[in-house]
Amino acid sequence: MAFDNLLLERDGAVAIVTINRPNVLNALNSHTVDELRRLMLELKHDAAVGAIVLTGAGGKAFVAGADINELAVQTPTGGREHALTGQHVFDVIENLGKPVIAAINGFALGGGCELAMACTLRLAADTARLGQPEINLGLMPGYAGTQRLPRLVGKGRAMEIIVTGAPISAEEAQRIGLVNRVVAAAELMTEARALAAKLATGAPVAMRYIISAVNKGVEMPFAEACQYEATLFGLVASTEDMREGTAAFLEKRKPEFKGR
Repeated sequence: MAFDNLLLERDGAVAIVTINRPNVLNALNSHTVDELRRLMLELKHDAAVGAIVLTGAGGKAFVAGADINELAVQTPTGGREHALTGQHVFDVIENLGKPVIAAINGFALGGGCELAMACTLRLAADTARLGQPEINLGLMPGYAGTQRLPRLVGKGRAMEIIVTGAPISAEEAQRIGLVNRVVAAAELMTEARALAAKLATGAPVAMRYIISAVNKGVEMPFAEACQYEATLFGLVASTEDMREGTAAFLEKRKPEFKGR
């Protein structure tokens, strides 16, 4: 499958997806968002892929935001549909069932920050800047930024970031829980690839259920979420991978998971 604005590299069980619009700081237009949807669904169903790294082309930006040229001509109806489409694609990424690591190599603003938040884990270069500056354009986040950000960093800090529109440093993003790890810019892709390679060795069914348990569980009442976890635990306990994992532990060898 060919793409205009995305690059795909395969490295063993790891897929590296690069948003390739460096001349506009990898801004997300509708075509790019749809390409992300199609590629992520392709990778979801590719049994050879165990983990994904998502990054931006060039040294300046992960994704610097949505395409302002498209936003400037939105109508109320069109704007709502534009937001819902982006939310759907980011939901696909969040619930892919395989770990998606955002390698934030520069600006992650607006839709770029929202895209990073939809990923399973976030690694940021020490030069990265993150934020939701839509207020400065007379807008507000539309790709679920007002919902994912408070869930990650708390209501108060999220509100401040969104209403001021001021970007924060990678170090501050790590301190408040917006990113998982900050690394030297020159080491970002090496670290992201290594983490993805490690995650790709995990049992695929267990990985899928863990992602689902965390993502869905935080939206449920605690007792209901515990029931959901127990159900998934029961399902994963019946897999061949569970039997292989426990046997390998007892036999003091590395497990060979098959995704069954």
